[in-house]
Amino acid sequence: MEVSETTVSVITEGNSPWFSGHFPNNPILPGIAQLKMVVDLLRKSGAGDGCMAGLSRVKFRKIVRPEEQLDIQVRCDTTKNHFIFKITSGNEDVCSGKMQFTQNKKTRIHE
Repeated sequence: MEVSETTVSVITEGNSPWFSGHFPNNPILPGIAQLKMVVDLLRKSGAGDGCMAGLSRVKFRKIVRPEEQLDIQVRCDTTKNHFIFKITSGNEDVCSGKMQFTQNKKTRIHE
């Protein structure tokens, strides 16, 4: 099942293990956690089947703190299995980029 666009809002819970290592007395949400949220949204919607095969144009623009609300928007690009994502907090851009999925079992990340 392909989805043309999907959006979800999440709260970054302060007791999340993601905050435990980044950083003592100054917790921030790591970029890898933000990317995992996008993958989770795609998989839940049925659009992110297979393995993530690539990332491109990823930009992290804002530090995310505990208890912050994030809005995650993902839309299908014109090429099958390519997805453009954007995470915002209020009116501020947090993270954006492009993900590609494939049925291949190998996962690689492109710069």
